[in-house]
Amino acid sequence: MLEECLFCRIASGEIPGDMVYQDEEMVAFRDINPVAPTHILIVPRTHIASLEGLSDADEGLMGRMVLRARALAAAEGVSESGYRLVVNCGPDGGQVVHHLHMHLVGGRRLGNRLG
Repeated sequence: MLEECLFCRIASGEIPGDMVYQDEEMVAFRDINPVAPTHILIVPRTHIASLEGLSDADEGLMGRMVLRARALAAAEGVSESGYRLVVNCGPDGGQVVHHLHMHLVGGRRLGNRLG
């Protein structure tokens, strides 16, 4: 854990979050600035700064994060209508918090524009 990392602090419980899921390797909590009715962040407990910080050993983690997102989408009732998964990487990619995280966004029609 990086002591100054917001998501490390949320994952450890030091800072409260509106948790919807947690296990030994990841947490999922509601975004404090949602862009849609369902906006959940899926965050590994291990500090990885971005997609660029992943190694081959993290392949399973990313797969489990995607599968958890699918399960959360079902629990939120957005599986049938559809949802979006987003992972921003670096400043030009829109990454604000430098801890790998996946956005699960749904609950309304999302536009087709990516930028």
